[in-house]
Amino acid sequence: MSKDPLTDLLERLRNMQGTRVPTSSLGRLGKAASAGARAGLGALAGRLRGGELNLGSLSPEMLSGLVETFGELKGVAMKAGQILSYVDGSLAPEARQLLAVLQVQSQPTAFTDIERTIQEDLGVRAPALLARLDRKPISTASIGQVHRATLDDGTEVAVKVRHPGIEAAIRADFKTAAIGRFLARAVVPGANVAEVITEARDRFLEECDYALEARRQLRFSEIFDGHHSITIPMVHLDWCGPRVLTTTFLPGVGLETFLDHSGSSEARERASRALYEFYVGTLYRHGLFNADPHPGNVLFAADGCITVLDHGCAREFDPQTVSALISLSRAVRRDDARAMQEALGEIGTPKPAVDFDVTRSLLRSFYAPLLTSGRHVVATDRAVALGETVKLKKTLLRMRLPGKLMFLFRIRFGLYAVLARIGAELDWAALEDELTVHQAV
Repeated sequence: MSKDPLTDLLERLRNMQGTRVPTSSLGRLGKAASAGARAGLGALAGRLRGGELNLGSLSPEMLSGLVETFGELKGVAMKAGQILSYVDGSLAPEARQLLAVLQVQSQPTAFTDIERTIQEDLGVRAPALLARLDRKPISTASIGQVHRATLDDGTEVAVKVRHPGIEAAIRADFKTAAIGRFLARAVVPGANVAEVITEARDRFLEECDYALEARRQLRFSEIFDGHHSITIPMVHLDWCGPRVLTTTFLPGVGLETFLDHSGSSEARERASRALYEFYVGTLYRHGLFNADPHPGNVLFAADGCITVLDHGCAREFDPQTVSALISLSRAVRRDDARAMQEALGEIGTPKPAVDFDVTRSLLRSFYAPLLTSGRHVVATDRAVALGETVKLKKTLLRMRLPGKLMFLFRIRFGLYAVLARIGAELDWAALEDELTVHQAV
């Protein structure tokens, strides 16, 4: 009996030997072209140049080949696949499952390279960690991969090690104009493309700095210390470096396992509240937010408590911008055009050269779950609302939304897609109001 595409893909990835990330623009394009040709993806380059890629038109075998290619390239390509895996609600379940592999798994970096990085970053402390480090990674992501280990005192830890060459690979990707345009238009249709590309490049390069991520994770840990539903793993600074991040290993399961085995409405509601508070509430209350809500970054407990693992992609806003974002949320819910325009101006959006009804339509998609009063589930079509706006791409591009809104879009639409999968009934407008009571401090 032949294997299904998902089983075949997972088996291939498990059996692959360590690889190295191609780092030159030509090398990455060549790798994508040759792998795409093998998978029957000859039209991929043309679709990228047009800023569009209809994944629904690909067969499972072709999509499996695309996933494998994204995983080999890591960096921007793999991140794009991760975003599409949970934001594009128009995908068939089989296609979604194949893309979701990129949330936690891809071709691993060779252990000899992992070992060398740990030795260079930790110096004399490296042998003690390597002696208790599992050689096989438990997760291989777009920037680094994670290995389990045990510290001298018996603490179980997760050691995240950056893929060698990944920073150069990301810089190479952003030198390829087609990739940047595709990313900008797929994630934030209507935005200022140049600003979005700059914003994305800066945030993705920041993710390569694990010392910065350690500081951010410590900040999130302080914010959620003692929280009843949200846990941030402890950072072990003595075992960290610019390319090595060591945190306490905590138990939990992925989203799909949680949904399969934790069917109670109470657990789903608790998880949904926690996700909304973490990704939206932290922005309103502290001017800080984690801008990568893909499900692979979250572990779920049976009772709905969550553990947020990855804090490399984060953004901080000043109190004035946060206040404007709160005003924008309230204005959209009141359908107050004048207040919307004033809030957009405070955020830095120039007066649009289009009919304001276009802007209003986009904003109503942006805040869609808040527009219905009372308890209700996030509709599954919220996951495709962003895709629907692509139809208005030429008009929306004239709006020239500031690039800093890129990750706000990513959070909202990505979070809605996850909440739609969970299916909890909540009063989302009341929750938004609750989180905006205390402005950023």
